[in-house]
Amino acid sequence: MAYPIPKDQLQQRLLKEGLVTKEQFETAVEEARRMNQDVADVLVAEQLITYDYLYKLLSDYFGVERAQINTRGIDDQVLGLVEKKFVQEKKAIPFSRDEDGTINVAMEDPSDLQTVEFLEKRLGARVRPYFASPQDLARGLSFYSHKATEDFKGIIDRNIKISLQQGIDTEEEAAKQIPIVELVNNLIGYAAYLNASDVHVEAMEDEVLVRFRIDGILHEIMSIPRQVLPAILARIKLLGALKVDEHQKPQDGRFRHELGDAVVDIRVSIIPTLYGEKIVLRLLTASQRPLSLTELGMDDRMKEIVEENVKKSYGMVLITGPTGSGKTTTLYSILSILNRPEVNIVTVEDPIEYNIKYINQVQINQKAGITFASGLRSILRQDPNIIMVGEIRDEETAEIAVQSALTGHIVLSSLHTNDAPSTIARMLDMNVPSFLVAAVLNIAAAQRLVRKICIDCIESYQVDEKMRVSIEKQMEELHVPHKDIPKTLYRGKGCKTCNGIGYKGRMGIFEILEVDEDMRSLITSPDFTLEKLIKQAEEKGMKTMFQDGLEKAALGQTTIEEVLRVIRE
Repeated sequence: MAYPIPKDQLQQRLLKEGLVTKEQFETAVEEARRMNQDVADVLVAEQLITYDYLYKLLSDYFGVERAQINTRGIDDQVLGLVEKKFVQEKKAIPFSRDEDGTINVAMEDPSDLQTVEFLEKRLGARVRPYFASPQDLARGLSFYSHKATEDFKGIIDRNIKISLQQGIDTEEEAAKQIPIVELVNNLIGYAAYLNASDVHVEAMEDEVLVRFRIDGILHEIMSIPRQVLPAILARIKLLGALKVDEHQKPQDGRFRHELGDAVVDIRVSIIPTLYGEKIVLRLLTASQRPLSLTELGMDDRMKEIVEENVKKSYGMVLITGPTGSGKTTTLYSILSILNRPEVNIVTVEDPIEYNIKYINQVQINQKAGITFASGLRSILRQDPNIIMVGEIRDEETAEIAVQSALTGHIVLSSLHTNDAPSTIARMLDMNVPSFLVAAVLNIAAAQRLVRKICIDCIESYQVDEKMRVSIEKQMEELHVPHKDIPKTLYRGKGCKTCNGIGYKGRMGIFEILEVDEDMRSLITSPDFTLEKLIKQAEEKGMKTMFQDGLEKAALGQTTIEEVLRVIRE
């Protein structure tokens, strides 16, 4: 977000309190300009200040108290005095009423007198503004979620009934019927509202099941009559520029969908199944900004290793993990570190998920003959300094990527392996000679995404003997050490903010293998084995993904159950 406090006042306060040096602040200003972010967010991402300190500073600047809705709570009746649209537009949430009738309002900008005056007229009472953090606003908006869910489902049900009453002539005509258009639009809108990454529409024997993937977990949302499926399929095929009359072959497409001020890029995948075609929609927010390494979940040491290695003059940086583990997000975060006007960065991606200034991004197009291998070969003629290949899938791409790294380029890419050391074995399996792997690989980082505990309903608990035995048994099955199980762990009880799940948002757990001279010697030795590599990496202090996850569980950022779940992937 954009914070109203002037940069010079922010700098003066931070310098006075000794939190930053003048050079650090100037560097943060330059970084903020380059990444199109507020300097305060950059300072937080670099761990020079905390958001808690920033919010205190802002409340002092405005001369009002902090709302801290998490502590004060929200009066549903007071909140219900204004509509959600007003709260979203004005960033102002009425949250309580004093005995004298004064309405307390949490505001992103408490100096917005126009909104205060409007609320006083609208509510017929005196208004006292408080400073609202983004967390306060999110908590307030979450109180509307149950009503919003009812509204979305009500609209979808209504359009299903109208569609069934109208009947379906041809598939193409059905796709253009207003009820079907509204049904699909509201389905996408509902998914975006719940921050779902994927929408699954699955044909069953007697019904059609709709599921959303939220924070990596599939949730059953609703079922709809089978009679409506042909029209929904036809509508989505039209949007994705696919063949409406093709039902026996898989099809892939994409389209852009507007949701108010937001724009969502949607990838479409349709495959034939036993009871009909299945639709999967992948939702990608077009305006989403790359996260810093700290925001991703890397600790200081991991961040230091990555930054040191990506700033070398040549070599490869490989991010590994299963589908949906956040590899592309990490690659974009690294690109944002390297992105400067004086370097030429070219990427080959499928799809392009973030649009970043100064970076030349090429979209894979199989029909036009643009594959990872051919695209990579072409961009080498564009005089790049840094190259990102979305994924190394085959020997040809691996060979070109390695040769590119050898000839003075930094090459970023991703692979599918279970852990960081297995990256080397995977490269050898793709017939890349061991001496080349040793020569070009700078780091291999494996990752998974874990759900974060909801901060509004987090609670601690003591690990009893029964639970300890259960956790140790699961660790033994996964072949991970279990000597460091904390005595106190954390979980979410479930509340309105997280819709009773106990989790809200996700973060990464990581395992970073830095390839030094000892590693290079081992990789090229005749008696190289993966077991020896893992042993040497751990002796040199490599933190495994499980160890990173266990530390995050001990800090109350995630749960031990969540760490064990994703390690199994």
